Amino acid sequence: MSRGGAESAQTEGQGGVDGPGDPGRHRHAHGPHGLPVWQSSQPGSIYDYIRVASFSLGPDGRIDQWSERAAEMLGIPARYAVGKDPVEAFVPGELHETGRRKVSEILDGREWTGLVPYRREPDGGTDGLAEIYVMPSETETGERAAVCLVVDVRALRGIETDLAASQAVFGQSPMGFTLFGTDLKLLRVNERFATVFGGPAGKYRGGTPHDFLPRPEAERMTAALARVLETGEPVTEMQLVGAVPGEEDRRRWSVSLYRLHGASGRPIGVAALAADVTGRRRAEREAANARRNLALLNEAGARIGNSLDLETTARTLLDVAVPQFCDLASVDLYQGLLSGDEAPPGMTDGSAELRRVAFASAVSDAPLATSTCCVPDDGPGPVAVGAVHRYPFNSPCAGALRTGQAQIIPGRENDDRQELGAVVHSTLAVPMVARDTVVGLVQFSRTKGSEPFGERDTALAVELAARAAVCIDNARLYRREHERALILQRSLLPPGDPEAAGLDIACRYLPGTTATEVGGDWFDVIELPGHRTALVVGDVMGRGLRAAVAMGELRTAVRTLALLDLEPAEVLSALDEIARGLGGTGDGRPARGPGSRPGAARIPEQGRPARTADLSEVYLATCVYAVYDPVTRRCTFANAGHLPPVLVEEGEDALMLDVPPGMPLGVGGEPFEEIEVDLPDGALLALYTDGLVESRHHPLEEGLQAFRTALSDAGRPLEDVCDHVLSALDTSHGEDDIALLMARVHGLPKDAVGDWSLAPEARSVARARELARDQLTDWGLQELVDTTELLVSELVTNALRHGHGEIRLRLLLDRTLVCEVWDADLAQPRRRRARDTDEGGRGLQLVGLLSAGWGSRRTPRGKTVWFELALPDGESAGVDPTEALLSMF
Repeated sequence: MSRGGAESAQTEGQGGVDGPGDPGRHRHAHGPHGLPVWQSSQPGSIYDYIRVASFSLGPDGRIDQWSERAAEMLGIPARYAVGKDPVEAFVPGELHETGRRKVSEILDGREWTGLVPYRREPDGGTDGLAEIYVMPSETETGERAAVCLVVDVRALRGIETDLAASQAVFGQSPMGFTLFGTDLKLLRVNERFATVFGGPAGKYRGGTPHDFLPRPEAERMTAALARVLETGEPVTEMQLVGAVPGEEDRRRWSVSLYRLHGASGRPIGVAALAADVTGRRRAEREAANARRNLALLNEAGARIGNSLDLETTARTLLDVAVPQFCDLASVDLYQGLLSGDEAPPGMTDGSAELRRVAFASAVSDAPLATSTCCVPDDGPGPVAVGAVHRYPFNSPCAGALRTGQAQIIPGRENDDRQELGAVVHSTLAVPMVARDTVVGLVQFSRTKGSEPFGERDTALAVELAARAAVCIDNARLYRREHERALILQRSLLPPGDPEAAGLDIACRYLPGTTATEVGGDWFDVIELPGHRTALVVGDVMGRGLRAAVAMGELRTAVRTLALLDLEPAEVLSALDEIARGLGGTGDGRPARGPGSRPGAARIPEQGRPARTADLSEVYLATCVYAVYDPVTRRCTFANAGHLPPVLVEEGEDALMLDVPPGMPLGVGGEPFEEIEVDLPDGALLALYTDGLVESRHHPLEEGLQAFRTALSDAGRPLEDVCDHVLSALDTSHGEDDIALLMARVHGLPKDAVGDWSLAPEARSVARARELARDQLTDWGLQELVDTTELLVSELVTNALRHGHGEIRLRLLLDRTLVCEVWDADLAQPRRRRARDTDEGGRGLQLVGLLSAGWGSRRTPRGKTVWFELALPDGESAGVDPTEALLSMF
C-alpha cells in the first residue's frame, strides 16, 4: 500500500481511534455483528523507527515501481529509478558484475537478503549502505519478477544500539527499575527489584504496587503513578517504607517517577527508579540525633547551674530535656541531703526517703506514674511535686540509686490504668552522681509514638544528670553554708529590738555580699550598770565569712571589756591590743613591725604561706564606742579610725560630732581620746559604717552630705527614719557591708532617781535604810522594801568599814531597780566563802543571793558597788530574805 493509501485509510478510520487526550491504549473497533473492522494504527509504530522502503523489479530485471519512501531514504527520485537497471542505477561500478549475478539469481526464483552499498545520486559517489530483502514474485502472465524491501542499515544499527543500552541500563542497574503501563500495571521489572522482593522478574508482570508494598504506601504510589501519567510532571525522591521477605526490619526507598513517550510523543507508561536509602536514612537519623544531643549538651551547659537554688536547678534540667529529649521527666532528691545531713541512713541501698522537687511533661499537666517498678511504696498513684516517698528495694529505681548505673525500664503494655499502658512506653532511671555521691534520681520517659531509648540516649541522659547533679550538689552545699553563715551572723548581732534605759533603739544590717549574707560590720547595744548603755559600731576590713569571724571575735572582746565598766578610751585601748594579738602570725610573732604603716600591704615572708599573711590583714578594724548615762543625759565617745557619729537635735540640722578619730584597731602605738557630749531629750544619735555613705560612684563627702540630709526629718518614728535613710542613699551597690544604729534620747525623769550623800559614820546605815524605804514607798514598790533595806544596809556598812570619805547612795528606777553605793576607796570588793565560825564575810554572799545581779566599778574618785532587783510582776515571788540568810549557814 502506498503512503497515500495509508494516510487515506487512517483518515477513514479516524472515528475508531483514541483521541489525543487518551492515555494511548490501542483497541480494536467492532461492527454490528461483532467482527473486527479496519482501523489505522496511531503514529509511533516500529515502522516509523525502522523506516522501511520498497520497490519492485520486472521480468526484464529493471525497476518498474519505486516507492516514495525509497526515493526519500535512498535519495534517488523515481525518474532516475523507474525503467532502469538497478545495478546501473545506484550500484557502484566496481560492483556491477556481482550485482548483475545477484539479480539473475533473484529472477530465477530465489530469495536473497544482503547488504548493498548505494549511491545517493546517479552521478555521485558511494555514501550509503542498505539492507535489502528480495522476495521473488510473478506477473499476471506468470513471468518472474521481484519485490524488494529496503532498510537503512544506519537506522537498524541505531535501534540495536538503543536496545542494547536500554537492556544494559534496565538489567544491570543496581537500583530497582520498573515499567508501568498506561493501566498502571507492571510491564517489566529488573533483576535488582526481583532480588529484593524475591522470585523471578516475570512473576511481577501485570502486578500492581499492592503486590509488594503495604496498603498505605501502595495507595500513595498508585496515586503518584496516576498523577505522573496524567500530568507528565515527574516525582523525585518520594519516600516509601515497606518490608522485605525474610527480614524483620522495615526498609525505606527513595522512588522517582517519570512518564515514557513513544516516537510520536504519546504516553506509553511510567518508569519508576527506586534506591534503597535505609542505611542513609539511618545515618541521617543518627547524625541528627548526634546534633540534637550536642545541642542539648550545649544548652544544658549554658542554662543549668546559673542558679544556686535547688528547685530552680532541677526545673532547668527538665526544661532542657522536655520535649527535646523526652516527653515527661521528674527529679527526686534525697530528703536527708536537703535537710543538711551529710550521709542519711539507708542512702547507699537506695531505700532512703526522697523528695520530688521538679516535674515536667509535654503530654499532661498532672504528674504520671511511669511504670510499676518505679511506683513508690507510699501508694500506687503518681508522686506530686514536694511529696516525700520511697522506692521499693527491689525496684529498678532503687537499683539505679544503689548501683549508680542508669537503667532502661520498659512500659507495661497491659495495664488497668489507662495513663500507664497507653502513654508511657519507655523510661530511663538515671542516678544523679556528684563527687562520687548519689544525690538523687532523674527519670526520663517517652510516650508511645516516640522512639524507645537506646544506648546513645542513655549516654546523653547520664551526662545531663551528671551536670545537673554537680550543680544541685553545689546548690545544696551553698544552702548549707549559707544557713551556717546566717546562724553565725545572727549570733553575732544583737536582737532585732534591743532595749536600753532612756533610749529608743533602731538598727539595720545589710551584707555587702549576697552569696553568704555575712560581713565584717557590726553594731551592738550593751547594758551597763546604773542603767547606762554602751553603743558600739565597728567595721572589720575585708568581706565575707573571714571578716565575719574576725568581727565576732572583736565583738565578744568589746562585750567583755564593756562589762568591766571601763572608760570608752580604755575599752578601745584594750581592744586594740586584742586585735593585734588576733592578727598575729600564729607563731607568737606580731603581724606588723613597729615601723609598718597602717593599712599597708604586707609581703609574705619567705617560706610562709600567703594565707597566713592575709589573715593578719583581716583584723584591721575601725570602731566607735559610746556610753550613755540616762541620769545625766551625757554620752562619752571614743573613736578608733571610724567615721564620726551624727547628732540631730529637734529643729536643728544634722551635725557630725567632732570626735577625735584615732588609729584603727590593730595598728597600736597610739592612745585614744574621748569626749563627753550632753544629749537633750528628743535628740537623735546615729552611728554607721562607711558602706552607707561611701561608694565608687560618688566621693565620701557627697555621701556624708546625703546622709545628713536624709536625717534632717528626724521627727518621724525611729523605724521609719531608718527605712528612709536606706531608701534615700545608695545601699544596693554591693561594695561593702552596711550597719546603721540609731538611738533617740529620752533620759530618766527626775522622779525616777533618788540621790543622797551620807556622812562616814555609823548612823548613816540606819539613815540609808530609811531613805531607801521612803523612796520605794513613793514608787509603790513596797514588795521590795525589806530586800532593799537589807542590801543597802550591807553595802553602806561595807563602805564604812573598808572605805573612807563621803558615801553616796543612789536609787534608779527604770525596767529594774538599781541601787548604787559610792565611796572614795579604790579597793574593789571581793566575794569570799565564810567559814562556819566566822562572824562576818557573808554580806556580799547575801547580796548575790537576793539580787538579780551585782558588781562594782571604778570611778574617777573611788568605786561604786551596785546591785539590781527585778520589779515585781505580780506572778513570781521574790527571794525571801530570811530564807536567804538561813541558807548561808
